[in-house]
Amino acid sequence: MTTTPPSLSVVVPVYNEEANVPALARQLHDALAGLGRPYEVLLIDDGSRDASWEGLKEAAGRYPGFRLIRFRRNFGQTAAMSAGIDAAKNDVIVTLDADLQNDPADIPRLLSEMETNGYAVVSGWRKDRQDPFLNRRLPSLLANALISKITGVRLHDYGCTLKAYRRDVLQGVRLYGEMHRFIPALCSWVGGDIAEVVVSHRPRLAGESKYGIGRTFRVVLDLFTVKFLLRFTGGPMQLFGKIAFAFGGAGLAMLLVVLLDRLFGGTGNGHLYLVKRPFWVITPLMLFAFSMQFLSMGLLAEVQIRTYHESQDKRIYTIRETYDSPSA
Repeated sequence: MTTTPPSLSVVVPVYNEEANVPALARQLHDALAGLGRPYEVLLIDDGSRDASWEGLKEAAGRYPGFRLIRFRRNFGQTAAMSAGIDAAKNDVIVTLDADLQNDPADIPRLLSEMETNGYAVVSGWRKDRQDPFLNRRLPSLLANALISKITGVRLHDYGCTLKAYRRDVLQGVRLYGEMHRFIPALCSWVGGDIAEVVVSHRPRLAGESKYGIGRTFRVVLDLFTVKFLLRFTGGPMQLFGKIAFAFGGAGLAMLLVVLLDRLFGGTGNGHLYLVKRPFWVITPLMLFAFSMQFLSMGLLAEVQIRTYHESQDKRIYTIRETYDSPSA
């Protein structure tokens, strides 16, 4: 019995990569044309200020299966990734960077791992990463350890864009901020099995890196959001309620100490006179106020979560124009 291989959509965010577009298009075509399966290549121009769009249109006229999306302005890599995933039509979605540090020739390796062992997500691992150690690889090592610890999904290389996903596990995953790098963790939330394979990594030969220390801080902030989504989306009151009970319990304990001291503390030097000390009177009231505040935050979060689940159609990008290969 012959099984038809799953169709493939390749999603590539592009931002100011004019010098890399011709080689990128050629390498994508060479890597995909021999797979023996239907495929499409979605290249999303994230508001480039150079001639990337013109280069993409030229490539789409030369190679079959290319589909182009152009944003009205720069919305960021997560938005570009989201646009490509939204527009993808096929069974498996592969993502990679446009700077040619990811090698399109590694795509068959990811597909083989997915189809041989039935994984829902296959993540690339740049084991021999061709980047400076202090300002790129070291922060990445620390970030990967932190993300793995907090999300519970342990990967060596969350920052590697080269990943393959089964389309069904991506349905319902909403992206914003810098959350594209957390897609494997979000997929695990819906029950997707994840594997990691070593992929090649090449030095950047043209263009400029879009990564900086400011982006690292945004990633850390989004990590807290991901942790909340993974653990408390079904009931945020579980988180805020625990904090509220902690404050309320501490306030109640302090009031109990004051009451016992008042009733049984004795007189003279044996009496602590806590009731006359402002700290022991004001602090419990403040703790109770904090408790009520967190309970209120939990209730508001519950309402927001309901809204999140019931109205997810708002996109985080706007499209200026699209262009497809004549054979797409």
